[in-house]
Amino acid sequence: MTNPLGRLRELGQSVWLDDLRRDYLEEGTLRGLIERDAVTGITTNPAIFARALDESDRYLADIARRARAGAAVGGIYEALVVDDVRQAADLLRPVYDATAAADGYVSLEVSPHLADDTEATVGQARRLWARVARPNLMIKVPGTEAGLPALRALVADGINVNVTLLFSVSRYRSVVESHRQGLEDRLAAGRPLARVASVASFFLSRIDTRVDALLDANPGEAAASLRGRAAIACAEQAYEHFVAVADDARWNALAGQGAQRQRLLWASTSTKDPAYDEFKYVDALIAPDTVTTLPMATLMAYRQRGEPALRLGAEAGEGTAISRALSGLGVDLEQVAGELERDGVRKFVEPFDALMSKIDEQRALAIASPK
Repeated sequence: MTNPLGRLRELGQSVWLDDLRRDYLEEGTLRGLIERDAVTGITTNPAIFARALDESDRYLADIARRARAGAAVGGIYEALVVDDVRQAADLLRPVYDATAAADGYVSLEVSPHLADDTEATVGQARRLWARVARPNLMIKVPGTEAGLPALRALVADGINVNVTLLFSVSRYRSVVESHRQGLEDRLAAGRPLARVASVASFFLSRIDTRVDALLDANPGEAAASLRGRAAIACAEQAYEHFVAVADDARWNALAGQGAQRQRLLWASTSTKDPAYDEFKYVDALIAPDTVTTLPMATLMAYRQRGEPALRLGAEAGEGTAISRALSGLGVDLEQVAGELERDGVRKFVEPFDALMSKIDEQRALAIASPK
């Protein structure tokens, strides 16, 4: 009998694990998720790698070896993550091949310190792409103003891109446009469009956390009735645009040359408010040609208790109506999105810097006690 994760795949939605650590690679955990539970992709970020280093001792010998060989902190960090990402990409390669490059990706993020620097983002993305050297790698680029031209340039280069930290429908529309421009640039240069993949990662629970706080400061039944509805409303509107784009002439011209759709990816799917159902951001957003990313705990829980069914798009226009109702109460979703974007970059910078400090400490210990 197909478990709920497998059922999501049958409904057309890909399940990607929002986690990666060496333990999963060496103990066969990741292989089992791919073969048994229909996991077809992996996302990583600086916070994930920071937790992996904190909670596992499997990196220490590698850090020590590289430190004694004279590697700097940045070089050690990159070597560790590239090794993990390569191994994960190799495990997912059969998925990539079986789906003709539609699935089977591992995402690796550029430094969060580059979020507002287009040129540096493009440069690091190109270097990581060449170093990992796996066709099923996706480079994660933040969906900031500086990230939009970076997306266009990288797609034109034929580099797969995961655009992250999206919190508003308007920014998602800009991402869709930059992606199409990159494909058009590539086509104009006479390069093939096939097997150039991209996803747009729309973050969910953080929207509700911020909006709910605003609603809680606004007493009354109207505000109370809108708690926990902002994120899914924004996601529904983004999905409506995703569907509409697939039918326009400009996209069809690119698709006719082999271009792949940029899929919507639902990120930040674990609930932060204990009053909400644990699968709130999973169940409401099941639809074909989308991706849901699940942390390990949520993935395991959904495997046991999930009840998947096609739900997204069932009530056209509801997301717009909720957004208007929020606006009527003084909630500016664009302002919220801007704040969340800045906060999101910070939430990646801080663990990234902590991770580098931890590696530096281990490096110093290794140099002080050579073997």
